[in-house]
Amino acid sequence: MAVPFLTSDLLSPVRHGFFTRAGGASAGVFAGLNCGHGSSDQTEMVRINRARVAQAIGVPPEGLKTAEQVHSARVAVIGPEAENPARPADALVAAVPGVALGILTADCLPVLLADPEAGVVGAAHAGWRGALSGILEATVAAMEDLGARRTAIRAAIGPAISQTAYEVGPELYLEFVAADPEAARYFLDGADDRLHLDLPGYGLDRLRRAGVAQAEWIRRCTYGDPDRFYSYRRSVHRKEADYGRLISVVRTS
Repeated sequence: MAVPFLTSDLLSPVRHGFFTRAGGASAGVFAGLNCGHGSSDQTEMVRINRARVAQAIGVPPEGLKTAEQVHSARVAVIGPEAENPARPADALVAAVPGVALGILTADCLPVLLADPEAGVVGAAHAGWRGALSGILEATVAAMEDLGARRTAIRAAIGPAISQTAYEVGPELYLEFVAADPEAARYFLDGADDRLHLDLPGYGLDRLRRAGVAQAEWIRRCTYGDPDRFYSYRRSVHRKEADYGRLISVVRTS
């Protein structure tokens, strides 16, 4: 079964995909391509979905490597025999042939990175905690350790919650600006004391400050497109029991 996915021209010719809900075996609130073992979905359905993703990206099921994501700044270096999932980590990097790195999200930033000349790739999960604590910079540094050059690394942020949908409280604003004064411009006033955080914009800023050659957000909002994307925040607002996880994958040649 062909499973469609979104791509970024920035990462070409590196094989990669930001997968949507399309082409999956799950049902109910998970309907579609739920790839999260951390969800309460049937284990067999998640296994089938992940196998379809692996086939779409051109690796065997065991070649799709993921991590136990914990909203940290930890990076795991992945080889063919690496523990799967790598734990705990919120980014994966690889330079050996035939390895696919997968990151799970449902509003957070899925960030795929590549230095095509060096053959080094990375995948990072960046929620607000991870972005603020430096997961993107740590990923770039780990890629550099494998032979990538910062000035050759390209990065693409996949489907994520947009600023319009991401309402937060003043305490988050204070935490951000205390740790990173540059972050203030990524908050807009909302109703009463609420604010709206531009998480994709902030992620792009952190990538650019890290010195990557080029970076973009593919401008797909998880919250606002329920037919295509899972969203943790939307599931909370709808009072659903659980939610699916999207997967974003990049592979070495």
